[in-house]
Amino acid sequence: MKKWSKLSFSLLLIAILMFSLAACNTNNTNKTEKLEKVRIAEVTRSIFYAPQYVAITQGFFKEEGLDVTLTTTPGGDKTMTTLISGGADVALVGSETSIYVYAQGADDPVINFAQLTQTDGTFLVAREKIDNFSWEMLKGSTFLGQRKGGMPQMVGEYVLKKHGIDPHNDLNLIQNVDFANIANAFASGTGDFVQLFEPTASIFEKEGKGHIIASFGKESGHVPYTTFMAKDSYMQENKDIIEKFTRAVYKAQQWVETHSAEEIAKAVEPFFPDTDLEIMTTVVDRYKSQGSFAANPILDEEEWINLQNIMDEAGELPQKVDHQTLVNTEIAEGIINE
Repeated sequence: MKKWSKLSFSLLLIAILMFSLAACNTNNTNKTEKLEKVRIAEVTRSIFYAPQYVAITQGFFKEEGLDVTLTTTPGGDKTMTTLISGGADVALVGSETSIYVYAQGADDPVINFAQLTQTDGTFLVAREKIDNFSWEMLKGSTFLGQRKGGMPQMVGEYVLKKHGIDPHNDLNLIQNVDFANIANAFASGTGDFVQLFEPTASIFEKEGKGHIIASFGKESGHVPYTTFMAKDSYMQENKDIIEKFTRAVYKAQQWVETHSAEEIAKAVEPFFPDTDLEIMTTVVDRYKSQGSFAANPILDEEEWINLQNIMDEAGELPQKVDHQTLVNTEIAEGIINE
């Protein structure tokens, strides 16, 4: 009888251990299943958005319990359409698009909640090499600009006017080329000058297709060029997700601030498999040195006013909108002060 009791006790211990292990495995599975899915639509694929890719490759989104999927939707109009129609939860796009949507009387406005870049990200590329460039050289030339109404075009015109050039009278200004085809149009022979994002500008320079001669980001000053935004209804219903998302972005911004251009380039390399690492490092260094990457997610009122001034100068501001109407800084401020 005693032997049977010992055997029963041993079997009971084994059963308890097996149950405990099974419970641990179930808990681990639940932790994996608890990752909340967030769909991001980015306006273009560019090293300009390095902190976003860092947040993915360095696991900052996963640390916050988020499973993000990233889709590129070329052009601000397509990106905003994707967001509004429910094809994405969060959009990475120029802040001007939120103003356009609001001015159209949207019942569910789009709210800017985390800034990623704080300068223009385009560069002036010339077909021929120019050793001593001056903006006056653009007069009378054919300039292949960006899509009308988008931030690149508005900042481009703002900078040209700043240097005494009337974009619509002093240049042969081309603005009817689709965003995704601008680089190809220039490579095919259209235009003497073009406004390009990286890494395309540096690739063209390496291949002898063009030469970078000026930075629109340096010339235009701070502006909320690209921000993460979501519909107001989504933010109200998913406050926890937006907070986690913003925290991951901030972690990535801090990581970018404290790492070298080469380290950043290696971190984002999976998103640019066809781009040479040396070129990527050059691009990151160029953006970092001119302060293009925002150091934190806060879109402040001064930047918001500068944005609307640039839009107004370009004749594209449908109406002035208060900072607090379309910008939420409380989430970012709370995370920074944690």
